[in-house]
Amino acid sequence: MAQILVRNLEDQLKDRLKIRARHHRRSMEEEAREILRNALNQEETSSLGLGTEIAEMFRGVGLREGEEIPELHFKMQIPDFEQ
Repeated sequence: MAQILVRNLEDQLKDRLKIRARHHRRSMEEEAREILRNALNQEETSSLGLGTEIAEMFRGVGLREGEEIPELHFKMQIPDFEQ
């Protein structure tokens, strides 16, 4: 397996990593690996824009080609803020 060395890590960041590792009952090294895994997995899954992801999620659901959305009619009452 590969190894990396992280130099010039801020003391505060190291302390937070130590606390987080202790909270998850892992070594600091294992916690750092898990953080890297999670960050890189998120990066892979969110390569599309938000609109594209939403469109993909609902592809094939809803209106068919040429079908129109029914118009909604309702009466709005404007509140009287003078009272």
